[in-house]
Amino acid sequence: MKMLRWFLVLVGVFGLIGIRGLEDKIFYDPFLYYFKSADHYAIFPKFDWLRLILSYLFRFILNAFFSLWIIHFLFQNKEWTKQALVLIILIFVIVFPIYLLCIYDEFRFGYLFSFYIRRFVIQPLTLLLIIPIFYYRKRTQDIIS
Repeated sequence: MKMLRWFLVLVGVFGLIGIRGLEDKIFYDPFLYYFKSADHYAIFPKFDWLRLILSYLFRFILNAFFSLWIIHFLFQNKEWTKQALVLIILIFVIVFPIYLLCIYDEFRFGYLFSFYIRRFVIQPLTLLLIIPIFYYRKRTQDIIS
C-alpha cells in the first residue's frame, strides 16, 4: 500500500514535469520567450488578452490538480487537501491580477518583479510552500499525540 501511495505521488510529480516540459506546445504564452531571452530591452510582444487569460487559467487548473494530487497522496488527509486547495486558490487570486496589471503596464513595475510574479502564476510554487508546512504540522501532531 505504501508503494502505491509513493507511486501516485510520483505520478503527480511527473504530471507537473509534463506541464513544464510541454508548456510551449499546450499553452498560449507570448511572454515565455520574452522572459527566456533574459533581455531587459526585449520588445514587448503583441498578444490576445482573452486567449492569454484562458491559457493561464488552464495552466493554473492543471498545476492545481497535480499539486493537490501530490498533497492528497503524500499526507492522505482530505481536510489538508481541502486546505491546500484554498491556499492555492487564494494565492492565485492575489497574484494573478497583479501579474495582469504588470502585463497591462508592459512590465514597467520592473522586469524582475514581473518575472517572479509570473512564476507564481505559471509554476506550482505554492506546492513548495505547502509541503514543508504540512510536514511540520504532521510532525507536531505526531509529537503531541
